[in-house]
Amino acid sequence: MPEYEDFTSIPVGKLGIIALPGCEQFASKIDYYLVKWRKERESEHKDSIQFTGYERDSYIINASFPRFGTGEGKCVIKDTVRGYDVFILCDPFNYGVEFKMYGREVPMSPDDHYANLKRAISAVAGKARKITVIMPMLYEGRQHKRSSRESLDCADMLRELCLSYGVDNFITFDAHDPRVQNAVPQNGFENVQPVYQMIKAICRNIEDINISKEHMMVISPDEGGMGRCIYFSSVLGLDLGMFYKRRDYSVIVDGRNPIIAHEFLGTNVEGKDVIIIDDMISSGDSMIEVATKLKELKVNRIFICASFGLFCNGLETFDKAYKDGLISKVFTTNLIYSTPELLSREWYVNVDLSKYCAYIIDTLNHDESVSKLLDPKERINKILEKYGFETH
Repeated sequence: MPEYEDFTSIPVGKLGIIALPGCEQFASKIDYYLVKWRKERESEHKDSIQFTGYERDSYIINASFPRFGTGEGKCVIKDTVRGYDVFILCDPFNYGVEFKMYGREVPMSPDDHYANLKRAISAVAGKARKITVIMPMLYEGRQHKRSSRESLDCADMLRELCLSYGVDNFITFDAHDPRVQNAVPQNGFENVQPVYQMIKAICRNIEDINISKEHMMVISPDEGGMGRCIYFSSVLGLDLGMFYKRRDYSVIVDGRNPIIAHEFLGTNVEGKDVIIIDDMISSGDSMIEVATKLKELKVNRIFICASFGLFCNGLETFDKAYKDGLISKVFTTNLIYSTPELLSREWYVNVDLSKYCAYIIDTLNHDESVSKLLDPKERINKILEKYGFETH
């Protein structure tokens, strides 16, 4: 049984992938799967003119992003893109990429990555048949609503890319608030959840895990993340608990109202393993406070699942929490940059989504529906059956 899909439609155009600085390694993993699948895929039409360039040694388009001494940059695309179905990978949060400005090494900020994305689209210069941007974590995605006189950068970004730069489709993962797609209602916007990959990683990395209502529970660290937690708990057949963040709305610290306390809402968690699920770990302070509260309620082990591990304040907080027995494992994806220090930690598991992204790109290039990829219920049941757990 092949691991790829046998499509019945012809490609939209020749497939091309542009990896922005910092996305090269992730792009090469995606490219590996696409090259493998398309060589193995049997089709009576593979030699027809519609499939010209379908089977290649690599689908990555050679693009460079040189800088002038002032820090100003440009994009140079060195391969043809005329008639191509172009997918551009952008990780705005990769601070591991640096460039020289006035002789100094400067880490790239989200604004720098976003500028590079616009440069890449501009360099394509309207020659591509279709442009899809894959931005796993949305640029300015946390600035999703206006509560006073302030900018709405994420909505502005989507409108600029889709209306001014001609982007056809936008793919992101676990958006902080997917309603931001309302800024571009006429354009394709897919918000993908890495639920299946997380569950598979949990089953593979925790040998004595027992996924049952009597032994495990799903916890949302705040009311805003209940949507993703409801899906997790439903497919695993587990009870759901939630923490309510009590904030001081009279004060603003670092751009937000400080949290006074976390109040737990849910059934008895004593003696159970719990999975805390969130879209991101930023500083991690809130996550550690939730874990501390759960330990006070006498839970057994605590596993943390977050799509994006930013760890803005370093790893020391989590090192201490692991040493003190507060947390057992932290799972985040490889959709954004992870430091070598993070990857080496005993408490950390990096969840690979390159194969999943390759599936999405392959399907979209054939202009087929991605609905079955976005709803992983069947695949989750298979992985639960494989490890001997009850399906729901």
